[in-house]
Amino acid sequence: MTGKKRDGIGYEAIADEIRAKIASGEYPPGHKIPGEKDIIATYGVGRETAYRALQLLRDEGLTESRQGAPTRVRAFKPVRRDALKRLSADVWGAGASMWDVDVRDEQPEVIDPQVERLEASAKVAAALGIRRGEPVVRRSRRYALQGKPVLRAISYIPADLADGTLITELNTGPGGIYARLTDAGHAPVTFREEVRTRMPSTEEKALLRLDRGTPVLSVVRTAKDESGRVVEVNEMLLDGASYILDYEFPA
Repeated sequence: MTGKKRDGIGYEAIADEIRAKIASGEYPPGHKIPGEKDIIATYGVGRETAYRALQLLRDEGLTESRQGAPTRVRAFKPVRRDALKRLSADVWGAGASMWDVDVRDEQPEVIDPQVERLEASAKVAAALGIRRGEPVVRRSRRYALQGKPVLRAISYIPADLADGTLITELNTGPGGIYARLTDAGHAPVTFREEVRTRMPSTEEKALLRLDRGTPVLSVVRTAKDESGRVVEVNEMLLDGASYILDYEFPA
Protein backbone atom coordinates (compact mmCIF):
# COMPACT_ATOMS: atom_id res chain seq x y z
CA MET A 1 0.00 0.00 0.00
CA THR A 2 1.36 3.40 -0.94
CA GLY A 3 0.16 6.92 -0.40
CA LYS A 4 1.08 10.36 0.80
CA LYS A 5 1.58 11.04 4.45
CA ARG A 6 -1.07 13.35 5.79
CA ASP A 7 -0.80 15.38 8.95
CA GLY A 8 -3.57 14.89 11.46
CA ILE A 9 -5.33 11.96 9.79
CA GLY A 10 -7.26 9.91 12.33
CA TYR A 11 -7.83 6.19 12.68
CA GLU A 12 -11.43 6.44 11.42
CA ALA A 13 -10.29 8.03 8.14
CA ILE A 14 -7.69 5.30 7.68
CA ALA A 15 -10.31 2.64 8.34
CA ASP A 16 -12.63 4.38 5.84
CA GLU A 17 -10.04 4.06 3.07
CA ILE A 18 -9.39 0.39 3.77
CA ARG A 19 -13.13 -0.29 4.08
CA ALA A 20 -13.73 1.32 0.67
CA LYS A 21 -11.15 -0.98 -0.90
CA ILE A 22 -12.86 -4.00 0.66
CA ALA A 23 -16.25 -2.82 -0.65
CA SER A 24 -14.89 -2.20 -4.15
CA GLY A 25 -13.27 -5.62 -4.35
CA GLU A 26 -9.74 -4.25 -4.50
CA TYR A 27 -9.22 -6.23 -1.30
CA PRO A 28 -11.25 -9.44 -1.92
CA PRO A 29 -12.10 -12.06 0.73
CA GLY A 30 -8.95 -13.63 2.11
CA HIS A 31 -6.77 -10.76 0.89
CA LYS A 32 -4.11 -9.46 3.24
CA ILE A 33 -4.73 -5.86 4.32
CA PRO A 34 -2.08 -3.37 5.46
CA GLY A 35 -0.67 -4.10 8.90
CA GLU A 36 0.37 -1.65 11.59
CA LYS A 37 3.81 -1.06 10.08
CA ASP A 38 2.32 -0.42 6.63
CA ILE A 39 -0.20 2.08 8.01
CA ILE A 40 2.45 3.88 10.04
CA ALA A 41 4.70 4.20 6.99
CA THR A 42 1.92 5.21 4.60
CA TYR A 43 0.04 7.72 6.75
CA GLY A 44 2.77 8.93 9.05
CA VAL A 45 0.78 8.09 12.18
CA GLY A 46 1.71 6.50 15.47
CA ARG A 47 1.28 2.86 16.44
CA GLU A 48 -1.82 3.61 18.55
CA THR A 49 -3.63 5.20 15.59
CA ALA A 50 -2.72 2.29 13.32
CA TYR A 51 -3.88 -0.21 15.93
CA ARG A 52 -7.22 1.54 16.41
CA ALA A 53 -7.87 1.64 12.65
CA LEU A 54 -7.32 -2.11 12.37
CA GLN A 55 -9.33 -2.76 15.52
CA LEU A 56 -12.28 -0.80 14.10
CA LEU A 57 -12.33 -2.97 10.98
CA ARG A 58 -12.19 -6.13 13.10
CA ASP A 59 -15.00 -4.91 15.33
CA GLU A 60 -17.14 -4.29 12.25
CA GLY A 61 -16.60 -7.89 11.21
CA LEU A 62 -14.84 -6.94 7.98
CA THR A 63 -11.49 -8.51 8.80
CA GLU A 64 -10.12 -11.38 10.82
CA SER A 65 -6.75 -12.14 12.28
CA ARG A 66 -4.98 -15.02 14.00
CA GLN A 67 -2.01 -14.82 16.29
CA GLY A 68 1.18 -14.74 14.25
CA ALA A 69 -0.70 -14.30 10.95
CA PRO A 70 -1.55 -11.18 8.91
CA THR A 71 -4.97 -9.57 9.06
CA ARG A 72 -7.15 -10.56 6.12
CA VAL A 73 -10.55 -9.66 4.68
CA ARG A 74 -13.18 -11.96 6.16
CA ALA A 75 -14.80 -14.33 3.71
CA PHE A 76 -18.60 -14.41 3.84
CA LYS A 77 -19.97 -17.83 2.84
CA PRO A 78 -23.63 -17.55 3.76
CA VAL A 79 -26.27 -20.08 4.60
CA ARG A 80 -29.30 -18.69 2.78
CA ARG A 81 -32.26 -19.23 5.12
CA ASP A 82 -35.56 -19.13 3.23
CA ALA A 83 -37.95 -19.06 6.19
CA LEU A 84 -41.15 -19.40 4.16
CA LYS A 85 -39.95 -22.35 2.10
CA ARG A 86 -38.22 -24.25 4.92
CA LEU A 87 -41.32 -24.09 7.14
CA SER A 88 -43.67 -25.28 4.40
CA ALA A 89 -45.61 -28.45 5.18
CA ASP A 90 -44.48 -29.66 1.76
CA VAL A 91 -40.98 -29.97 3.28
CA TRP A 92 -41.43 -31.56 6.71
CA GLY A 93 -44.71 -33.21 5.69
CA ALA A 94 -42.77 -35.16 3.08
CA GLY A 95 -40.24 -36.26 5.69
CA ALA A 96 -37.51 -33.92 4.46
CA SER A 97 -35.15 -31.83 6.57
CA MET A 98 -35.35 -28.04 6.66
CA TRP A 99 -31.61 -28.10 6.00
CA ASP A 100 -32.38 -29.50 2.56
CA VAL A 101 -33.78 -26.02 1.81
CA ASP A 102 -30.99 -24.05 3.52
CA VAL A 103 -28.00 -26.06 2.35
CA ARG A 104 -28.52 -28.43 -0.55
CA ASP A 105 -25.00 -29.82 -0.98
CA GLU A 106 -24.24 -30.96 2.58
CA GLN A 107 -25.92 -31.93 5.81
CA PRO A 108 -24.94 -30.26 9.08
CA GLU A 109 -23.29 -32.04 11.95
CA VAL A 110 -25.48 -32.13 15.06
CA ILE A 111 -23.50 -31.26 18.19
CA ASP A 112 -24.39 -32.14 21.79
CA PRO A 113 -28.13 -32.86 21.27
CA GLN A 114 -30.10 -33.08 24.49
CA VAL A 115 -33.70 -33.97 25.30
CA GLU A 116 -35.06 -33.42 28.80
CA ARG A 117 -38.33 -33.09 30.62
CA LEU A 118 -38.59 -30.15 33.00
CA GLU A 119 -40.97 -27.67 34.57
CA ALA A 120 -41.78 -24.60 32.50
CA SER A 121 -40.20 -21.37 33.67
CA ALA A 122 -42.31 -18.23 33.78
CA LYS A 123 -40.86 -17.14 30.41
CA VAL A 124 -41.45 -20.49 28.69
CA ALA A 125 -44.92 -20.86 30.20
CA ALA A 126 -45.93 -17.42 28.92
CA ALA A 127 -44.65 -18.27 25.44
CA LEU A 128 -46.49 -21.60 25.33
CA GLY A 129 -49.67 -20.29 26.97
CA ILE A 130 -49.47 -22.73 29.89
CA ARG A 131 -49.05 -22.38 33.65
CA ARG A 132 -45.64 -21.98 35.20
CA GLY A 133 -44.36 -25.33 36.44
CA GLU A 134 -46.26 -27.43 33.94
CA PRO A 135 -44.10 -30.10 32.29
CA VAL A 136 -42.45 -29.40 28.96
CA VAL A 137 -39.98 -31.23 26.76
CA ARG A 138 -36.85 -29.23 26.02
CA ARG A 139 -34.79 -30.13 22.95
CA SER A 140 -31.43 -28.40 22.46
CA ARG A 141 -28.74 -28.87 19.83
CA ARG A 142 -26.09 -27.07 17.82
CA TYR A 143 -25.53 -27.44 14.09
CA ALA A 144 -22.12 -27.19 12.42
CA LEU A 145 -21.07 -26.88 8.79
CA GLN A 146 -17.54 -27.96 7.90
CA GLY A 147 -16.79 -28.22 11.61
CA LYS A 148 -17.91 -24.67 12.45
CA PRO A 149 -21.04 -24.21 14.64
CA VAL A 150 -23.49 -21.87 12.90
CA LEU A 151 -26.71 -22.36 14.87
CA ARG A 152 -27.89 -23.20 18.40
CA ALA A 153 -31.57 -24.13 18.75
CA ILE A 154 -33.66 -24.80 21.85
CA SER A 155 -37.25 -26.03 21.41
CA TYR A 156 -39.95 -26.26 24.05
CA ILE A 157 -42.98 -28.49 23.49
CA PRO A 158 -45.83 -29.04 25.99
CA ALA A 159 -45.26 -32.47 27.53
CA ASP A 160 -48.83 -33.64 26.93
CA LEU A 161 -48.20 -33.27 23.18
CA ALA A 162 -44.73 -34.84 23.23
CA ASP A 163 -45.44 -37.82 25.50
CA GLY A 164 -45.75 -41.09 23.63
CA THR A 165 -44.05 -39.70 20.51
CA LEU A 166 -40.51 -39.62 19.15
CA ILE A 167 -40.32 -35.98 20.25
CA THR A 168 -39.04 -37.32 23.56
CA GLU A 169 -36.20 -39.15 21.75
CA LEU A 170 -33.02 -37.78 20.20
CA ASN A 171 -34.05 -39.02 16.75
CA THR A 172 -37.53 -37.71 15.94
CA GLY A 173 -37.74 -39.55 12.62
CA PRO A 174 -38.47 -38.22 9.10
CA GLY A 175 -39.89 -34.70 9.07
CA GLY A 176 -38.82 -33.95 12.65
CA ILE A 177 -41.04 -32.72 15.47
CA TYR A 178 -43.56 -31.06 13.15
CA ALA A 179 -44.27 -34.37 11.46
CA ARG A 180 -44.64 -36.03 14.89
CA LEU A 181 -47.00 -33.29 16.07
CA THR A 182 -49.02 -33.88 12.91
CA ASP A 183 -49.15 -37.60 13.72
CA ALA A 184 -50.51 -36.66 17.16
CA GLY A 185 -53.26 -34.48 15.66
CA HIS A 186 -51.60 -31.11 16.31
CA ALA A 187 -50.11 -30.19 12.94
CA PRO A 188 -48.59 -26.69 12.89
CA VAL A 189 -50.59 -24.47 10.57
CA THR A 190 -49.09 -21.06 11.40
CA PHE A 191 -45.59 -19.93 12.25
CA ARG A 192 -44.37 -16.61 13.58
CA GLU A 193 -40.72 -15.60 13.82
CA GLU A 194 -39.29 -12.61 15.68
CA VAL A 195 -35.76 -11.66 14.63
CA ARG A 196 -33.35 -9.50 16.57
CA THR A 197 -29.72 -8.62 15.84
CA ARG A 198 -27.36 -8.10 18.76
CA MET A 199 -23.84 -8.75 19.98
CA PRO A 200 -23.27 -12.12 21.66
CA SER A 201 -22.49 -12.85 25.29
CA THR A 202 -19.19 -14.47 26.23
CA GLU A 203 -20.94 -17.84 26.50
CA GLU A 204 -22.57 -17.43 23.08
CA LYS A 205 -19.23 -16.55 21.49
CA ALA A 206 -17.86 -19.84 22.75
CA LEU A 207 -20.93 -21.85 21.68
CA LEU A 208 -20.71 -20.67 18.07
CA ARG A 209 -16.94 -20.04 18.04
CA LEU A 210 -17.50 -16.50 16.85
CA ASP A 211 -14.76 -14.19 15.64
CA ARG A 212 -14.39 -10.78 17.20
CA GLY A 213 -16.97 -8.26 15.99
CA THR A 214 -19.47 -10.91 14.84
CA PRO A 215 -23.12 -10.26 15.76
CA VAL A 216 -25.75 -12.93 16.28
CA LEU A 217 -29.30 -13.22 15.01
CA SER A 218 -31.76 -14.16 17.72
CA VAL A 219 -34.81 -15.84 16.15
CA VAL A 220 -37.80 -16.94 18.22
CA ARG A 221 -40.30 -19.09 16.35
CA THR A 222 -43.79 -19.88 17.61
CA ALA A 223 -45.80 -22.68 15.99
CA LYS A 224 -49.58 -23.00 16.43
CA ASP A 225 -52.03 -25.73 15.46
CA GLU A 226 -55.44 -25.24 13.84
CA SER A 227 -57.09 -24.53 17.19
CA GLY A 228 -54.61 -21.71 17.86
CA ARG A 229 -52.73 -23.63 20.53
CA VAL A 230 -48.98 -23.04 20.72
CA VAL A 231 -47.38 -26.40 20.06
CA GLU A 232 -43.74 -25.32 20.04
CA VAL A 233 -41.50 -22.37 20.82
CA ASN A 234 -38.02 -22.49 19.32
CA GLU A 235 -35.27 -20.09 20.43
CA MET A 236 -32.50 -19.98 17.83
CA LEU A 237 -29.12 -18.27 17.87
CA LEU A 238 -27.51 -17.81 14.44
CA ASP A 239 -23.96 -16.80 13.57
CA GLY A 240 -24.48 -13.42 11.91
CA ALA A 241 -21.45 -13.97 9.66
CA SER A 242 -22.90 -17.22 8.31
CA TYR A 243 -26.50 -16.37 7.44
CA ILE A 244 -28.63 -14.43 5.00
CA LEU A 245 -32.32 -14.37 5.89
CA ASP A 246 -34.21 -14.62 2.61
CA TYR A 247 -37.93 -13.80 2.35
CA GLU A 248 -39.96 -14.07 -0.85
CA PHE A 249 -43.76 -13.91 -0.84
CA PRO A 250 -46.55 -12.74 -3.14
CA ALA A 251 -47.70 -9.12 -3.03
